[in-house]
Amino acid sequence: MAETGTPTGNNTPETGTPPAPGGRSKDEVALDLMKFIVVTTGYGKSAGSAGFSGEPVARSAEEQADALVELFQRCRKIVNE
Repeated sequence: MAETGTPTGNNTPETGTPPAPGGRSKDEVALDLMKFIVVTTGYGKSAGSAGFSGEPVARSAEEQADALVELFQRCRKIVNE
């Protein structure tokens, strides 16, 4: 009879970051932290973003992407400490 796909060992994917408690990698935790910051603050949005400035800053799509990459790198740094 054929096997039904029962795992026979450690089937965790090989990544550069060891899993954090709960089986999640540090990059996944950093990504969730980044998502939380983006959703709650509007970080990286072009107009009407959260903050105390009176004038909205118009950002290009490339500038928005750069801001999000920078935020992810900062979140990774914090999670890896």
